[in-house]
Amino acid sequence: MPQEFVAHGGRVMICSRNTSKLEAAAQFIGGAPGSVETRVLDNTDESQVRSFFDSIEPGQFDALIVTALGRAVHGPFLNLDVAQARELFEGKLWGPWYCAKYGAPKLRDGGAIVFVSGVLCRRPGANCTPLVAANGSVEALTRGLALELGPRLRVNCLSPGFFDTERFDHLAPEKRQAMLEATGDSLPLKCVGQPPDAGEALYFLATNKFSTGVVLDVDGGHQVRQYALPNDLHARLKREREAQNEQHESNDVKKSCE
Repeated sequence: MPQEFVAHGGRVMICSRNTSKLEAAAQFIGGAPGSVETRVLDNTDESQVRSFFDSIEPGQFDALIVTALGRAVHGPFLNLDVAQARELFEGKLWGPWYCAKYGAPKLRDGGAIVFVSGVLCRRPGANCTPLVAANGSVEALTRGLALELGPRLRVNCLSPGFFDTERFDHLAPEKRQAMLEATGDSLPLKCVGQPPDAGEALYFLATNKFSTGVVLDVDGGHQVRQYALPNDLHARLKREREAQNEQHESNDVKKSCE
């Protein structure tokens, strides 16, 4: 996603707890020498965040974009470990909170803060209540800060749907592919999102001078989608459709030869 900013001639600083991810991201982004800088940072540690922004000279950057999120906890609400839900909120709510609190004073006048929530806030899924609540809190934070920090700064939020990213790399390849296919097939656009789709939206939210307090859905029509079929049922129906298409093609060939 930072490559969208670099492609427009910008300079970015990307932060993560994971050094290897930072190195891979910087190499992937490319750009002119000096256009990408990396820092190791755990945004759930308030003291780290404060020290990080203390090291940044005011007026160096136009935008602060906070996308960090660990693996979300899933399961029946009554059986979930509250400690796991708290950990999710540390990354999804308090991380952005700390970054905005200590980062806002360092941004140039007319700049922007952009958070990331998610489609589950307004289209909840069963066994996803912690993420539903965390996403809702981020969107509420967006609106509150748009009032408090304006007019000097704008504050917006991207609400992405299902994207084909490393977030699902922990799944077995066949399960991952089945989930993405079943979800994509349930959307009006018949596909899941790709990282550049989110990058374009983040760039818009960070640079459009008349947008603040906005929660922008970039979800392939997820808000109006039909419910996705279970992965195994979707796979079976897909095989049946492919078999029918092959049979029709075979029949067409026979007719053409008669």
